Amino acid sequence: MPKIESPFRYPGGKTQFYDFVFSLIQLNHPVKTYIEPFAGGAGIPLKLIKNNVVDNIWINDFDPSIYSVWYHILNSPKLLISKLIELPFSYKNRIDDTELLINFWRKQKEIYLKEKNNPVSFDGAFATLFLNRTNRSGIISGGPIGGYHQTSNTKLYDRLNIDALVKKIKFISSNKNRINLTNIDAIELIKEIRRSTDKDNSFIFFDPPYYYQGKNLYFSSLDHHGHEKLAKNIIELSDYKWILTYDNAKPILDFYNTVQQKYLYSLNYTANNKNRGKKEELFFSSPKVNLEFSENKYNFIKI
Repeated sequence: MPKIESPFRYPGGKTQFYDFVFSLIQLNHPVKTYIEPFAGGAGIPLKLIKNNVVDNIWINDFDPSIYSVWYHILNSPKLLISKLIELPFSYKNRIDDTELLINFWRKQKEIYLKEKNNPVSFDGAFATLFLNRTNRSGIISGGPIGGYHQTSNTKLYDRLNIDALVKKIKFISSNKNRINLTNIDAIELIKEIRRSTDKDNSFIFFDPPYYYQGKNLYFSSLDHHGHEKLAKNIIELSDYKWILTYDNAKPILDFYNTVQQKYLYSLNYTANNKNRGKKEELFFSSPKVNLEFSENKYNFIKI
């Protein structure tokens, strides 16, 4: 299992794509700024700055609740760490009190629902992070790990490793001056990228919500028109170095039919126990990106 720098658990997270992204950055030198318009757990950008592969990263998430976690990791790390340490249970501090566990979980769910549209709410940020660590597959809208009666072998706190979370928060906050954090729509972000970023020294990884399952997994999902509009704007960034991943959906292939560099590839996916294993997805890149599949462990197939 690769070491993950992100405090989040994310369904379909692309951290396992790190080696490939790293090789692309080396191949498409120079890259000083790495950008993720749909950052989510931001596993790749965090690892890139930890390994000093790039000078700085730009992480954007349109979901106010996810953004709030990043905001307080960067601006209130001590307060967030203190709140985590005060939790009455964790992976190390295991308790056998279903009522306490589920009541605490329900309280955080209630806070999340109240604060989820407030991008700077500290209580909302904590509730979001807590639910991400204690919900099945990290899906905020899902139910608790182990179920409401905690009768399974897995328990609510099995992914709540406080020591690991504290280390991650300290690392991220210590690199605040290398992280640009925003909470804007992807279309607006593309405009901002054009205004403020050197196209020759930047690299963008677009990983939008899935076309088919996005609405079930993410707050900031897109409808058919939204995916189409996004495609138009991404394609127009032909003078920038960007890559794009999507679920294998015919409408997406139609939207990006003019993109020359397009492939099918396989990636592990764990958001649903019934569907664990390899999933075939789509990969696109701008004409500015040099591609090389020397090992091809993701089974890239040109389409």
